[in-house]
Amino acid sequence: MDRPSKIFGDDGQPPLFKQRRNRVAFLAFLGFINVYTLRMNLSVSIVAMTLSTDTKASEFQWGPKLRGVVLSSFFYGYIITQLLGGVLGCKFGGVKLIGYGVLSAAILTTLTPVAARYSVYLVIALRIFEGVFGGVVIPAMYAVWSKWAPPNESTRLASFTMSGINVGMVIGYPMCGWLTEHYGWPSTFYVPGFIAIIWCAVWLTTVAETPGEDKLITKEELKYIVDSIGPTDDEKRGVLNYPWKNIFTSMPVWSISFVMFCENWGFYTLLTQLPTFMHDVLKFDIGKGSFLSALPYAVMAVCLQFTGFFVDWLRKTNIFTTTQIRKIFTCGALLLQFVWMVSTGNCKTELGSVICLTLTMGFGSFSMAGFFVNPLDIAPQYASIILGIANTFGTIPGIISPLLTGIIVQRQSAEEWKWVFIISSGLYVFGGLFYAIFASGKLQHWAEIKTEEKNHEEDYPLM
Repeated sequence: MDRPSKIFGDDGQPPLFKQRRNRVAFLAFLGFINVYTLRMNLSVSIVAMTLSTDTKASEFQWGPKLRGVVLSSFFYGYIITQLLGGVLGCKFGGVKLIGYGVLSAAILTTLTPVAARYSVYLVIALRIFEGVFGGVVIPAMYAVWSKWAPPNESTRLASFTMSGINVGMVIGYPMCGWLTEHYGWPSTFYVPGFIAIIWCAVWLTTVAETPGEDKLITKEELKYIVDSIGPTDDEKRGVLNYPWKNIFTSMPVWSISFVMFCENWGFYTLLTQLPTFMHDVLKFDIGKGSFLSALPYAVMAVCLQFTGFFVDWLRKTNIFTTTQIRKIFTCGALLLQFVWMVSTGNCKTELGSVICLTLTMGFGSFSMAGFFVNPLDIAPQYASIILGIANTFGTIPGIISPLLTGIIVQRQSAEEWKWVFIISSGLYVFGGLFYAIFASGKLQHWAEIKTEEKNHEEDYPLM
């Protein structure tokens, strides 16, 4: 039976808001807001950069295909460092890797306006390097949680942290739209870049790699975390001996990787193309289109706050096994996303399109409480590596989708955009089926921690 999660200040621990693991989660949440504001700002600004009016020609003569290349260039670098970030996070810890990765991406972002006025190819190069540095962040975050998150709180802490991705969209879309309209498109790079640099300074000076290195953690909280997770010494946890063959031949690992590809196809399609869709098909101006583009991510961010707590509660009550919970939330969400994405492509009204897109992203929060946390179930000490592998495959849609959209959408017509949504919806179905067959929530035999004492999985087995 899973050990009860003591997150409300009982057993001598400080209150919820004073617990250090929750403060780490809050700072990481703010970090992911910055990370995704840095990532999506170009999706908004490129509309203004290439927009021609009756009285003014566009500053940059970039056609649909070239815009697709520019928007996808981030992912050329991003895909390179997913597995590397997982291995480095596993070996050296994730805190510094995250801090310096975000700092490097922020500096490059502030250089983008100058680069754009010099050459589009320099913009592409900068975005590739932003992807290289940004690519380590999510895998490294799993290295942080492998040492900070008690198993019965892993979904709550990871879901809250990752909800920063969606809040980054909620803040970033309207902020960048407002900055573009009032201060010009270069401000959409300067402002997020400087804010991210400030966050990096706070993160690197206040967050410790492990609870044992945190000078402000209470003895009670430290004992609870160590007792829940098990040995923190890397050699005892098997972190120094990577079971590569077992990892790459594990179907639960491949199920996470495949569903990450399918889910991210829809996610990245909307991330890079939603402002353009709002402008081309729904005929919204940049300000209104940016605001409405943020709405789906707002719903997803709110839902994530509840799904994390709900999933952890279900695990404690033993109503379902961890495997069943991960499959129910992942496959159920993908099925509903299929329904609403197809509806988006067939919708005839502006309001209906916005509602369908909002529901598509809203139900995505349930899948994130499923497969996205799954690496911490099957091999917690190798979670950053598994996530790095999965997100490598999950990054491929970020490269292909904008290019394919640029090829499909030549006349900016609703019929062309319909095919963009049909492709995304079909992949939701395939991802759900594969995950339903091969996923698992059990601790894998090659990830079992063996010590002189009882194995920790005997204390709280992950069913």
